[in-house]
Amino acid sequence: MTTALDSVITPELIREHGITPDEYEKIKQLLGGREPSLTELGIFSVMWSEHCSYKSSRVHLKRLPTHSRRVLQGPGENAGIIDIGDGWACAFKIESHNHPSFIEPFQGATTGVGGILRDIFTMGARPVAVMDSLRFGPISATKGAQTTQAEIHKNHSILEGVVSGVASYGNCFGVPNLGGETKFEPCYSGNPLVNAFALGLVRKDQIFYAKAAGVGNPVIYVGAKTGRDGIHGATMASEEFSEASEAKRPNVQVGDPFLEKLLLEACLEAMQTGAIVGIQDMGAAGLTCSTCEMGARGKVGVEIEMDRVPQRETGMNAYEIMLSESQERMLLVAQKGREDEVYRVFQKWGLDAVEVGRVIAENTMRVLEHGKVVAEIPNEALTDDAPVYKRPLARWEPPVAREMPENIQLGSSDDFTAQLQQLLASPNICSKRWVWQQYDHMVQTNTVEAPGAGDAGLIRIKGSNRALAMALDGNGRWCYLDPKLGAMHAVAEAARNVACSGATPVGATNCLNFGNPEKPPIMWQFSQTIDGLTKACEELEIPITGGNVSLYNETLGEGIYPTPVLGVVGILEDVHKAVRPDFQTAGQAIVLLRGSEPGDATDAEIEFGSSEYAKEILGALWGYPPELDIEKEAALQKALVELAEAGLAASAHDCSDGGLAVALSESSFVQGIGFKVDIKSAGLPAECLLFAEDASRVVISCDQASLSRIQQLAAKYGLAAEVLGETVSGQIEIKIDGRTVVSTGVEELRNAYEGALETALRTEVGV
Repeated sequence: MTTALDSVITPELIREHGITPDEYEKIKQLLGGREPSLTELGIFSVMWSEHCSYKSSRVHLKRLPTHSRRVLQGPGENAGIIDIGDGWACAFKIESHNHPSFIEPFQGATTGVGGILRDIFTMGARPVAVMDSLRFGPISATKGAQTTQAEIHKNHSILEGVVSGVASYGNCFGVPNLGGETKFEPCYSGNPLVNAFALGLVRKDQIFYAKAAGVGNPVIYVGAKTGRDGIHGATMASEEFSEASEAKRPNVQVGDPFLEKLLLEACLEAMQTGAIVGIQDMGAAGLTCSTCEMGARGKVGVEIEMDRVPQRETGMNAYEIMLSESQERMLLVAQKGREDEVYRVFQKWGLDAVEVGRVIAENTMRVLEHGKVVAEIPNEALTDDAPVYKRPLARWEPPVAREMPENIQLGSSDDFTAQLQQLLASPNICSKRWVWQQYDHMVQTNTVEAPGAGDAGLIRIKGSNRALAMALDGNGRWCYLDPKLGAMHAVAEAARNVACSGATPVGATNCLNFGNPEKPPIMWQFSQTIDGLTKACEELEIPITGGNVSLYNETLGEGIYPTPVLGVVGILEDVHKAVRPDFQTAGQAIVLLRGSEPGDATDAEIEFGSSEYAKEILGALWGYPPELDIEKEAALQKALVELAEAGLAASAHDCSDGGLAVALSESSFVQGIGFKVDIKSAGLPAECLLFAEDASRVVISCDQASLSRIQQLAAKYGLAAEVLGETVSGQIEIKIDGRTVVSTGVEELRNAYEGALETALRTEVGV
């Protein structure tokens, strides 16, 4: 794309900038009828991109619940903030870096982590945890999937690059990674999803906002120098991939976690001086976004001079400087006369801190180069007046059967040991140890539950008994089958995982990953998803404090599954009462705590088609996701918190992917404590009893003496508490109506579960 400042604005140039003819006419209208300069065209291009303006999603996002007595800051800032008591608050958010991670997996992932960390500490919060939700195409041949060897090889390369990038940035920066989720589906072969979540702690009276104020106050650029990396990154993330997308590597930024660590410490120290009025990180759209958004929030303007911007490449013009997305940079407004206090802090940390402009009274972004105005745009033209589209919706039905196919027979086998072992080794269920072992999860020494150890990550808050729990969840396949119901499940499972640890869910952030919004069926999926999120969050009393929308996740016209990812944060009042998911000792009772009774055989078979068993063992997909009674789900989560508070549960583990048999097995692996259970059939096929993924179910273990109190508590909340059996040492035995259907040792299943992912990767590269 040409960036010569004397370029003539042609229809072709307008198209290259991702601007429609109608949008261009609106730009001229907002500029008082004149043609934009090239720099102004570039500024409008990134600020009006889908990635920055949310022009297709804003009308729907307004329906989400965003308030509660704990919410200190909802959507609209760099991160949402929740009051967690004793004068403390936590800032948290999730963001996508999908497009860059496909083009350049390592750098795309590193800069995704770096960007979300800056979103946290620009609020004045010190980052204390990160998590990530990753989705890739298949990394091995899968039954029923048409995946070529070339695609498998590419998926393996992307997986390795992304995980290495996440690990590199977080480990070097010094923030613990508490896990998240890693899933595989064929639809992500051309569009991997890299959703990064971060959480930080801040005193309630020390929160900072991205708002300019005070006419005449200096605008100061701090951090890394500006280069040509990332130019038009936001525009790239607002269009489908084509065969030419590989050429967009220059649009992917390069991160430096060590410099970001210095930037963190310098910013937090500078905030303590009291000299900073407002601060904003330079993320998507770089200097452009931070300049106009800070001015717009403060109802003032910002004037900046390009010649003063620190640059690491020669010959950069205003267009390139304004659109660069070079990493580790911040823009701040300081009190006039106190600039030296800010400069001294950044000089101490060896970072650039340069006055590049000033706050002006006009509500305008003014850009000068060599003293000449090259861009002068009203702030609202780039923010509030950006296009908002009520795109058409068209109901969509997935091209799958709703009834169970006639060629599939359930209930014909007597022994499911081999199927259980195969399911435990399947990509979506097996241990992700190969992934999280690359992450440092103990840095800062606050980690209570590390990756692979709990349903939710858990960190203590130093100086108190409190802890914060956090979990990421989503199921694209379920949203593909039913977007509204699938979205409700995403909220319910993330919150249930938090509640399993004993914490009360108090806030959520979402990352909404979808295909091309210009296609009415995609926008119908999006609207349905918002309805599902709204219903579940309202019933569970979990406000959404912010998040991210990632659209245009399509390659050559093929889109991903609609994939909302929910990050839920919860408060545990006493960290010593945290509940783990693994069985602790032999001789304890095993109880299935459930919010609803199983349906009849026909309903069970229809819902079974959405399960991991159907995908991995049967190689088929049909039906609908399991039904979800959100009121029962809320009751279950309250019961789990009360169980933890009373110290009644020795362990609690969510039943989700793989169903009851997988949940029981996973609870056995850490301590080597197995189980003997006997399940009542209730007229259902064995596969449905063992592997169906019914909602609102948790496996708990407890002392025999606690059984009656647990059953009383379950009755109080209208829940079923079915005693399945007891824990034993080293063995796994499952019976249905007294008939043994699974019999093996803990070690055999654990070996299959722990080694599957690494084996698949080694096999693929021929090691």
